[in-house]
Amino acid sequence: MSRRSFYPLPYLLTTSGPGLAWIALFVVLGVYSLFAISLGTPDPILLTPTPAWSPLDWSFANFRDVISGLNPSGGIFWEVFRRSFVYIVLAAAGCVLIGYPVAYYVAMYAKRSKALLLVLLILPFLVSYMLRMLAWVGLLSPDGYVNEALSRLHLVSQPQDWLGGRPSTVVLALIYGWVPYFILPLYAALERLDRRYLEASADLGAGRVRTFIFTTLPLSVPGILAGLVLIALPMFGDYYTNQLVSGAATTSMIGNTINTYIASTQQRAIGAALASTLLIFLIAVLAYYVRTTARAARAVVR
Repeated sequence: MSRRSFYPLPYLLTTSGPGLAWIALFVVLGVYSLFAISLGTPDPILLTPTPAWSPLDWSFANFRDVISGLNPSGGIFWEVFRRSFVYIVLAAAGCVLIGYPVAYYVAMYAKRSKALLLVLLILPFLVSYMLRMLAWVGLLSPDGYVNEALSRLHLVSQPQDWLGGRPSTVVLALIYGWVPYFILPLYAALERLDRRYLEASADLGAGRVRTFIFTTLPLSVPGILAGLVLIALPMFGDYYTNQLVSGAATTSMIGNTINTYIASTQQRAIGAALASTLLIFLIAVLAYYVRTTARAARAVVR
């Protein structure tokens, strides 16, 4: 590609300048403020965190406390991180098991009903996430419709306390809340799938099952990964889902722990350091995903 095919620098600055300024103001500055609080020292009198805006004033004491708390042998944060990881893996697996058949059917087989199905998939985005979780709080309450239906079917002898700190309730709530965000990118990937590969597989004698296993599924892996990244990263910081459907310390996730420390004036610096550590971890995961997908794309081009 010649140099003349690129847009001139003034044009790029004019078109992308406002967006870059917005990102710099509300993202970069916000992240730097988070790290400034994490690397600051508490006020000796009020014991409130004092941000360290200059790198010369940085103190890594809060990060050392967080790292020591992540020690598997007795660290105060280790159990929370382990529990969060287990919940998120189970919720992500549930989103794949539920979302893949839906996205596959809409992309491959839905004809006249495709527009209606897409509207139904987009509808959850028009309702507040918290309102959808509050609806489940009403359904899962001791006198809610779930216990009533189970009692009428004689599946339970007495109302179950679904909101009393059950890990299964938290995992199912995470699946319900985030599965729409997994379906849409996967549907987009399946919709863009080159149908000639499927026709070639059929011409070579492969049936529908073998075509799906050896052709469709491998080609849809980028869409699956995109959907998993889109739902897994926010799950690490999600605290209101667990708080609404459980609220028990035995099911507390990393987002709940960060929220607890941030709400405490004297422990706010530890909460900021914990959030900064989580942010670094998620950036590393996202960088690995971007690198892997870029490498796969270059391999396809070649």
